[in-house]
Amino acid sequence: MRCLAQQYSKVIGERDSNYVVDLEMKANVLEKDLAKSMLLFQTKIQQARWQDVQNKLKRNEAAIEFVHYQYSKGGIADSTYYAALIITKDMKNPYFCPLFEKSKLNAFFLIKGDQKVDYVNALYTIPDRGFVHQGDNITTMYELLWKPLEGQLKGINRIYFSPSGLLHRINLNAVPISNEETLADRYQFIELNSTRKLLDDNEIIINNNDAVLYGGINFEKDTTLSKMESTSNDVAMASRSVSEFSFNSIDSTLRGGSWAYLLGTEREVNALEKIMQSAKVSVKLVKGFAATEESIKSIGKNKMPSPRMLHIATHGFFFPDPKVNTVFGSLNNQESNVFKTSDHPMMRSGLIMSGGNAAWNKMNSSNDKEDGILTAYEISQMDLSNTELVVLSACETGLGDIQGNEGVYGLQRAFKIAGAKYLIMSLWQVPDKQTSLLMTTFYKKWLLEKLSIPQAFQGAQKELRDLGFDPYQWAGFVLVE
Repeated sequence: MRCLAQQYSKVIGERDSNYVVDLEMKANVLEKDLAKSMLLFQTKIQQARWQDVQNKLKRNEAAIEFVHYQYSKGGIADSTYYAALIITKDMKNPYFCPLFEKSKLNAFFLIKGDQKVDYVNALYTIPDRGFVHQGDNITTMYELLWKPLEGQLKGINRIYFSPSGLLHRINLNAVPISNEETLADRYQFIELNSTRKLLDDNEIIINNNDAVLYGGINFEKDTTLSKMESTSNDVAMASRSVSEFSFNSIDSTLRGGSWAYLLGTEREVNALEKIMQSAKVSVKLVKGFAATEESIKSIGKNKMPSPRMLHIATHGFFFPDPKVNTVFGSLNNQESNVFKTSDHPMMRSGLIMSGGNAAWNKMNSSNDKEDGILTAYEISQMDLSNTELVVLSACETGLGDIQGNEGVYGLQRAFKIAGAKYLIMSLWQVPDKQTSLLMTTFYKKWLLEKLSIPQAFQGAQKELRDLGFDPYQWAGFVLVE
């Protein structure tokens, strides 16, 4: 797997195509062998019925599986429609609720995934009647997405749900009902990769109470002094503290820019260390040049269990499929940044670790050392089966290629494959100060006030909202189980 990852990290012209094919065939064989060895687990999944999900629900709970599908009518080209399958404790059958055609949801998103502060705030607030975009019979996000479901949710206050397609881009907790109320005021949302996860009786038993925190990472080689503020546009564009973020901004770093040192992340992990120590958590703090790709890949190896908590405060990146993106697809794959043009979806998202700037700018690096760019593919090969929570305190770590109803291919899927139970990640870049405040508030509620992870997370977001922060500052992070 490591050899395959090394080949994927090269530009197409430098790959040994025959070697790649051979490695892919071997990887497929290994994956099939692993699947066969987990026959009992496979059988359990295959035999799952909606009644089994229903039996796991309490009377105040509902399970909602969002789906999208192709539909053609009268010879007209296929259109994509969204719907929801709802199960509650007393239903005789699942309730199928058609919602909308994809174009209506598309109208809520800016082209190429830009998530600017004014746009995000418009989407998650209701000035006059809220964010009403141009078009016939198109209303607010609440009226489009949630109001059609409410007739089936009387008496329900906890909802397990699995998003589909573009709904991965929406934070349901932040969808406004009125100027004073959001969906989070009515429901406790628990996001799952699939509502079938409710059938998982193999609860992770975690006996250790430890944490590994990454922050204050130096992205240059350890021979370079880089812990400084930069005024260059390229570096500023990459900063987590910039007021807005877009793929276009990341693109500026690909033309010679570098990832900037994030001073706020050092303060963040220092504050978290104190909170965790107060909760009697054994903490390992990894900063500066020590925060290497090698160090994070060593987690869970040599029969050592992965930590209960893994918090990574650094830059994250995601690029859409170059085959379907006209801007990225027009680039010359032989010359462009490989992480932007790779045909492998889990190579186009990742985290920047110590020394990552050299590889990002295609500078020569040692073949026997990691390059400092931790891709989703590499993360998926880790063993985090003993980890209760992974927090990605970075920009747009929740994004990835959306492929059918299979979910998001990117960091989200990678950490789930690795075995982490809960994952906190971001849909857009939240400013440094608010990110740190949200994180410290969350950990206090979880570790000191002894709330569950979902309760602590929702409570932390509500606290920032009650303090007067706008949605751009508090709604950017989501929790996935």
